Amino acid sequence: MPKSCKSVFSADLLKFIEEWKDKPGNLIMILHRVQEEQGYISNEAAMEVAERTGIPVARVFGVVSFYHFFKTEKPGKNQISVCLGTACYLKGGQDLFDKLQELLNLKPGQSTTDDGEFSLEGVRCIGCCGLAPVISINGEVYGNLTKAELPHILEKYL
Repeated sequence: MPKSCKSVFSADLLKFIEEWKDKPGNLIMILHRVQEEQGYISNEAAMEVAERTGIPVARVFGVVSFYHFFKTEKPGKNQISVCLGTACYLKGGQDLFDKLQELLNLKPGQSTTDDGEFSLEGVRCIGCCGLAPVISINGEVYGNLTKAELPHILEKYL
């Protein structure tokens, strides 16, 4: 990357990329670190990773789009995960997801509210099957939920 270009990364992340750029399996490690620092992987960040590692930009975007873990949209301040694993799904996980979409005024395909306060995603498992159905907001788990409880839970985060 030309020295005159300003990086979108912190000094620590630049150092990490420099240390990892020639190691096997480097791309996924670097992308995890980018997302850890920035909350998602922007187009600018993906292009800079390609430039700094010498990995073709198409491969970087291919990895980012292939793995569900990587986010390409800036997440909301409050990140909501709805478990859609088997136990949660059978006990109403999809109903919770649908109700949260409605409460947050999210259109189909939209994952972050217009004001940037909330992001909503369905996940395969949160690991609390005995509490199904389960959601997690910023890492705090809520279990044995009904749709009626969701507005009160969301109020805590406003």
